[in-house]
Amino acid sequence: MFAIIDIETCGGSFNFKKGRIIEICIVRHDGLSVIDVYTTLINPECYISPYFTNISHIDNDIVRDAPKFHEVAKKIIELTEGCVFVAHNVGFDYGFVKDEFASLGYRYKKETLCTVRLSRKLMPGRISYSLGHLCASLGIEINGRHRAEGDAVATAKLFDLLMELKANHPQYKNQGVLDIMTRRVDNIKKYILDKLPESCGVYYFLNKDKEIIYIGKSINMYNRALSHFNTDEKKGKKMLNDLMNVDFVETGSELIALLLEADEIKKHKPIYNRMRKADVFTHSIDWCTNKEGIISFKIVPYDESENALLSFTTYSTARERLESWIDTQTLCLQYCALTSEGSICFNHQIKKCNGICCGEEEIEEYNERARTILSEYLFEDANFVILDKGRTHEERSVILIEDRKYAGFGYLDQYSQANSAEEIKDLVKLKHHYPDTNDLIRGWCKKNKYKKIVL
Repeated sequence: MFAIIDIETCGGSFNFKKGRIIEICIVRHDGLSVIDVYTTLINPECYISPYFTNISHIDNDIVRDAPKFHEVAKKIIELTEGCVFVAHNVGFDYGFVKDEFASLGYRYKKETLCTVRLSRKLMPGRISYSLGHLCASLGIEINGRHRAEGDAVATAKLFDLLMELKANHPQYKNQGVLDIMTRRVDNIKKYILDKLPESCGVYYFLNKDKEIIYIGKSINMYNRALSHFNTDEKKGKKMLNDLMNVDFVETGSELIALLLEADEIKKHKPIYNRMRKADVFTHSIDWCTNKEGIISFKIVPYDESENALLSFTTYSTARERLESWIDTQTLCLQYCALTSEGSICFNHQIKKCNGICCGEEEIEEYNERARTILSEYLFEDANFVILDKGRTHEERSVILIEDRKYAGFGYLDQYSQANSAEEIKDLVKLKHHYPDTNDLIRGWCKKNKYKKIVL
């Protein structure tokens, strides 16, 4: 069964401020002939501008007493149940209908067929494949151009003609109509999306040799994977050409998804991932309180770090970060190890240092600004766990921090009596620590509410 559909809208994209459906027509077709036609105006609950009224001749007065979309939604579901969604430029019509349903909290999902693409396959070489030009060249009359029923009925007549052409086509006559339209990427898309759940986790795109070519994470893996297929980026399309399969791990917790993704990207280094691939750190910014009680910072080789605040993959990025702190917190060059020890720093001479290096500023006043940096990049407690959502309602996730470093994660049954540090640690799968994972945890904690247990 086919549901041949046309809509009229008051906008070029679905958005409560930009556009909604104002009319819909559904022509039910059994593959041989039309068996039913349903048409209705729809009150879009928004203003219809003169521009769109000029196209469809539907204005605000006409739709004032028309049903709202939620009042006809059930009827649309019934009429399209078990049908392929057919339209001329199907992405437009299907996208609007799907988004209208999404605004009601309902997931509307159908196989689609585009009569523009089908026409290009069966009638190549036409000057134009717009509905108006195509119908005019084929002698198909449109009674009511740019009205839902007129265009939908014309599309149905075009569909009949295309079915006749297919039946006599030497290449396509033995193929199903959907098979003609299906590209490799469409088959892969359906296969991938059918496998992925609408839950939080990490997914792995694989090529034909089962090599991981991309690792991603999302609170909704299905939706995130769908966005890959809608990309216009050249690199994204190249990845789709290599894509053959998908694997995934449900995490429940968004934080664990972030951490697992970062760890897996470093481990596998997929060709299409750009972020989080660096696993070799060359320099750190260490901090200490010196013998005078002044909080001091210093760039050191990563392997020589004793009390790292942040670590970097190059010296230049470490220097850039330190210099930004000097500017924003008026730090002294001497206590950032960027001038000789015991000297009055150059920044004081140009009034960018308040004089801690020559006794003109109180230590506590200087330290207060330095502590602003420490509070930004150091965990308040040295050893603790973060409790977050689990993969089911019966469990919670556990993220372990030891010595102010990410140590690993695990899962805790909500009825578990594990309370001591050792009992909780037994639940955790230890992970290799990379300095940038602390950044992920701090960033997540700033944006989310969570429960913390200090160990």
